[in-house]
Amino acid sequence: MEIKEYLSDLGIEFEEFQHPAVYTAETAKKYLANIRGLHSKNLFLREKKKKGFFYLLIVEDIKKVDLKELGNLLGHKVDFCNEAELKNILGLTPGSVSPSGLLHDKEHKVKVLIDEDVWNADFTGFHPDINTETLEINREGFRKYIKSLKNEYEVIKVPE
Repeated sequence: MEIKEYLSDLGIEFEEFQHPAVYTAETAKKYLANIRGLHSKNLFLREKKKKGFFYLLIVEDIKKVDLKELGNLLGHKVDFCNEAELKNILGLTPGSVSPSGLLHDKEHKVKVLIDEDVWNADFTGFHPDINTETLEINREGFRKYIKSLKNEYEVIKVPE
């Protein structure tokens, strides 16, 4: 199911913005400057020894994430997933990683880690499975979306 339809079915309002393709948070800044609220970057990670632990880390785009410290917080080392894992689990391609990909995680393998700044933001923006659009939803809508999924989630203070 497409994210826009899913959000609408939940009664979650969103605003949609079209822009050129963006592959990094840095590139996105020039196109998303007029969108209110916090802009997220999303990292698809795995436990480094590939034991089947997958994470989607949702963090404010301006934060630098220290993967070593994040691993310490989680209790094991983490690394970026490869392109095949991204496609197989979230149905996404590099540059389009976002919370909307969780709809494709039919086995609910991915634990969602949400930085407390994202969780508490008045508005949050993320891609709807494609990096030429951004959806902006309010705090209540974002929380309702995350809670509607069968994926485990945790709000954390992301180590920088």
